[in-house]
Amino acid sequence: MTDDVLLTSRHGRTQVVRLHRPDARNALNQALRRALYDAMAAAEADPEVDVVVVTGSDPAFCAGLDLRELAGDPSMLSGGFEGGSELRRPWPEMTKPLVGAVNGVAVTGGLELALGCDFLVASDRARFADTHARVGVQPGWGMSVLLPQAVGTRRARQMSLTGNFVDAGLALDWGLVNEVVPHEDLLPRCLALADDISGNDQPGVRRLLATYRENVQMTGLDAQRNEWRVSAEWEAGADHGDLDARRQAATERGRGQV
Repeated sequence: MTDDVLLTSRHGRTQVVRLHRPDARNALNQALRRALYDAMAAAEADPEVDVVVVTGSDPAFCAGLDLRELAGDPSMLSGGFEGGSELRRPWPEMTKPLVGAVNGVAVTGGLELALGCDFLVASDRARFADTHARVGVQPGWGMSVLLPQAVGTRRARQMSLTGNFVDAGLALDWGLVNEVVPHEDLLPRCLALADDISGNDQPGVRRLLATYRENVQMTGLDAQRNEWRVSAEWEAGADHGDLDARRQAATERGRGQV
């Protein structure tokens, strides 16, 4: 599917969602925000999609909110398409894994988009910055929560209070991204990881992902108790008919990787 501001494509059981305002560095105007929300909702609802890869059209991943549009309509800061959720977010609540393919600069709201993914692979051209304080606005898509989770509180404060850019290598050192690859290898690497995810038991993938997301909001023993609860409930309701076959397949796959 193609429209003026967003491109989507299917690769096996992976949906690629690409921000497509390259002349504006994929800045989020109202049209792009709506198209992004709708595309993610469609991917979540599609039984043929296991994984979503989020990226941008070169040269940028996303430069954040469109400041020209914001200047004429400050309500963009509070408006959204959250569908009644108590949390403001750039897309609906997703149960499927989100892989961020950061192909260029990810700034402010664009960095929040990246942080909303479950993990990130960066091009060697990627750069990251939080410029909320330079613009004089406050974050609303989770920056003050998600950035400390990724890099630690002190580094998050440094990024947010200075507004300075972090390059791909430093982002890797800090744990903001999982991998850095040559620019031309970015999408193939993300699609390969998505295929690895799709090859697993999908109900198990989504329950495990949900457990990770739940436990991030907890501390220590509460998180462990939640894992025990989920494990017990899963075991009680599990269909073990092909468990031995799945275990054997996992063992054989592991042998091929060592």
